[in-house]
Amino acid sequence: MTGTANPALRTRRLVLHLVCIAVGALIVVPVWFGVLGGFKDNGQLSTNPLGWPDPWVPGNYTGILGSGVFWRQLGNSVLIALSSTIVVVGAAAMAAFVFARFAFRGRELLFTLFAIGLMFPFAVAILPLFVLLRGMGLLDNPLGVILPQAAFGLPITIVILRQFFRTIPGEVEEAATLDGCSPLGFFWRILLPMARPALATVSVLALVSSWNNFMLPLVVFTDQSWWTLPVGVQAFQGQYADDTARVLAYVVLSMLPALGFYAVAERQLIGGLAGSVKG
Repeated sequence: MTGTANPALRTRRLVLHLVCIAVGALIVVPVWFGVLGGFKDNGQLSTNPLGWPDPWVPGNYTGILGSGVFWRQLGNSVLIALSSTIVVVGAAAMAAFVFARFAFRGRELLFTLFAIGLMFPFAVAILPLFVLLRGMGLLDNPLGVILPQAAFGLPITIVILRQFFRTIPGEVEEAATLDGCSPLGFFWRILLPMARPALATVSVLALVSSWNNFMLPLVVFTDQSWWTLPVGVQAFQGQYADDTARVLAYVVLSMLPALGFYAVAERQLIGGLAGSVKG
């Protein structure tokens, strides 16, 4: 039995490693092409798309980094992404606490309504959302992007945090109550510190989702001074349609902040998701 199981196990592991390598290549090769392409000119991209630049052309990157437009769009993206993350994580944490630790009539129905939001596509709501924001005077206003992004981020954030909060033993809450701790005190002083992995997970998801959002800033902002990096990439591509190397450099620089943040928070992200699944 062992002799027949080991070859099957080795074959399974080999197939799994090959699949991982293939998926990794699908991710790494385009990024590699973009990074190196930004150091080339258009002639090198045509004749040597995947090879090393010869000669290196750093002017594509330095020209963008020396532009005030890029840094303004970067600042707008940081402002909107951080604000959206703070709003959605703060609101979802309070809602998930109620769903996880309090029993009341209609709790599961209300939670199901939030969960249904996971199946609601953002593109379907863009027209009524635009009309609503125009009526509220939030066009060309960062709140016109921050608040809808937070609203659409609530379902997944509540689902993840609720599962994690339910894994906290009830004895911990009972002990806190005996020590005179109110429900709000338990939530703020005990539950949130214990839920740091889950909070880190939903924060990363909310931040990256906001950073990559293209449609909502495009619809809300007609003033170019409020454009975010995804909108700026599209505008830059239209302006320099014949200069592919410069466009690649702009795209790579736009990805770097989100990639860097994800790389730093990867361990917390995986740990938080694992804790939510166990719950």
